[in-house]
Amino acid sequence: MQEKARAMLPAMTETLGSRERLGVLHAAVPDMAVADSDFEPLAKLAASLFEAPIALVTLVDHEWEWFKAVVGTTETRSRADESFSAHAIGDHGAFLVLDASLHPLLRHNRKVAQAPFLRFYAGAPIILDGQAVGTVCVLDPAPRAEVAAKQLESLQRIADAAASLLKIKDEARRRALKEAALSREEQRLAMALDAANVGSWLWDIRAGTVAGNGAMMRMFELPAERLLSAKAVFGAIHPDDRGSTFSKLRQAMAANEEYDGMFRIRANGRWLLGRGRVHDRDSKGAALTFLGMTIDVSEQQASVQRTRLLLKELNHRVKNTLAMLQSLARQTLRQTSDPAEFMTAFAGRLQAISEAHGLLSDYEWGTIRLAELISKQLKPYVSDYAEQVEIHKDEVLLGPDQAVGLGLVLHELATNAVKYGALSVPKGKIVLTARSVVEEGDAVLHLTWTEVGGPPVREPRRRGFGSLLIERSLDKIIGSSVKVEYLPAGVTALIRLPL
Repeated sequence: MQEKARAMLPAMTETLGSRERLGVLHAAVPDMAVADSDFEPLAKLAASLFEAPIALVTLVDHEWEWFKAVVGTTETRSRADESFSAHAIGDHGAFLVLDASLHPLLRHNRKVAQAPFLRFYAGAPIILDGQAVGTVCVLDPAPRAEVAAKQLESLQRIADAAASLLKIKDEARRRALKEAALSREEQRLAMALDAANVGSWLWDIRAGTVAGNGAMMRMFELPAERLLSAKAVFGAIHPDDRGSTFSKLRQAMAANEEYDGMFRIRANGRWLLGRGRVHDRDSKGAALTFLGMTIDVSEQQASVQRTRLLLKELNHRVKNTLAMLQSLARQTLRQTSDPAEFMTAFAGRLQAISEAHGLLSDYEWGTIRLAELISKQLKPYVSDYAEQVEIHKDEVLLGPDQAVGLGLVLHELATNAVKYGALSVPKGKIVLTARSVVEEGDAVLHLTWTEVGGPPVREPRRRGFGSLLIERSLDKIIGSSVKVEYLPAGVTALIRLPL
């Protein structure tokens, strides 16, 4: 008992037994004791990242640490009072032990003092609804001298992917049980049917499977699994439209052209607009995968003449946005082969465009205020908007192209600031200066993004896709430009945008 008392501090015991934390855990994962092969790739990725013999994806209640996926062990659970992961749960952050035999709280742990004589541990918490419910961790009987900070950051991203997978599984389980109450996301989707609800999908032609996001599955009224048979997906299309839709897809593949078409869904009669093209081919030129997007355009199809005129403008904008999304998806996919990392990066960029679309839809695709766009794009990345975002601006109205392009630029700058810049520290802030000036008789927006109070900045050796995206998001607007300067005091971006 004395050893357990040393290993389990009172504060940690209180955290593990928190009713709020356990409520979130039990609501999201009622089958903690059941191993899940869907988490095995995350465990293997963590083991490979640290070259560790043991890797786990775990869930921790007040008494047990349950193993959802394992590498290098046959155990299925461990007592919470013997768990290294309990410290990551208690700290609500990454927990690193280079040599447990020297650690004041762990050296008396049974698994340290006896077989398997564990020494090294690195774990990152899995966060659901603000509560740490488990970990992705690696262990090794051999101690380590040091661990790179980037390895811990990558481990946290794997844990975030595990959290996303838990959420997806929870949503699928709730739909399978046909719960009467709609979730917040479903309610938000129902309220946003008039907006540009974009679905994305990747068709593996040889395997005969389609991987799609939640929006696409809901549009087709298909189960929430991320991977379905192509037969099930095409079978959801209305019989009167199925032949022409499949024919257009085949023609686009054969001619290496973009697919662009509209079709109805059999179950609900709703109209969807789709666009896509072949993503890659084999050495003989045969199509391997087809990347596409869909949006729901049913309300526009059924509207009165004023809405038909609006639909004409909306279709034009949506096609531009779909082309942008398609390019984003291709480029993001080229940057990473890890599905979880792809979904995280792509979902953030998709959300940035969706927020701009939402504002434009509220104003019937006319103009929106710059201040509203800034607020929509930056609020998710700060804890106190009034303190961390300082704005000096003229009243500026943006058209659809300007809003979508600038929204994506602001999103990329914000995510970079959270990872490396001013928003990575509590006292950092963003200063935005926006002025509308007249140049040669035309109105031009000069917008300056300045990061202050952050860590010292060094210009990156290699320009990633995010940097290229910042510079090229406004390419379609003639006369626009984005220049990013990596000053030691903080990143500065100079944006010029004709209005």
